Amino acid sequence: MDPEFLENLDRLREICGFPFRITSGWRDATHPYEAKKKKPGTHHQGIAADIAVSGSLDRLTLVREAIKMDCFHGIGIGKDFVHLDGRTTTPVMWTYYPK
Repeated sequence: MDPEFLENLDRLREICGFPFRITSGWRDATHPYEAKKKKPGTHHQGIAADIAVSGSLDRLTLVREAIKMDCFHGIGIGKDFVHLDGRTTTPVMWTYYPK
């Protein structure tokens, strides 16, 4: 994992005031999600983490504070987790909810 990404993640945890349970961090190139990609994703680059959230208030707090920090430029919103990454390309936000 990228040390700067981990420092930012720890700083965000302190700001949010609740523990982070990481459900997915670094992924090997053979991980099923990574193997489907043409080039390594942010998890494989060591600049992404999926963080479990226990409810809508934790989700809102996590996303709001991550945006304020301006170092997490990939934010994915799931039912029970939030993906954060430190990509350096155009900032993006998406959901994992079915359409």
